[in-house]
Amino acid sequence: MGLREWSLGGVLLSPFLIYVLLALVLTGVLRGLVRISGLGRWIWHEALFDCALYVCVLTVITVVLGPL
Repeated sequence: MGLREWSLGGVLLSPFLIYVLLALVLTGVLRGLVRISGLGRWIWHEALFDCALYVCVLTVITVVLGPL
């Protein structure tokens, strides 16, 4: 996909914005799966887990979709 800026009405947007939004959606889906499966009871600090999960998902997305 590459990291080239997009022009939207004269405003330059970074493709990293798309990565951030995609990571947010995937983190929400994964967090829902954790709650449904019952693994949520093993989580000590939910906010810290959510933040760490988001960072991990964003890292994977950036590595997979980023420039080579």
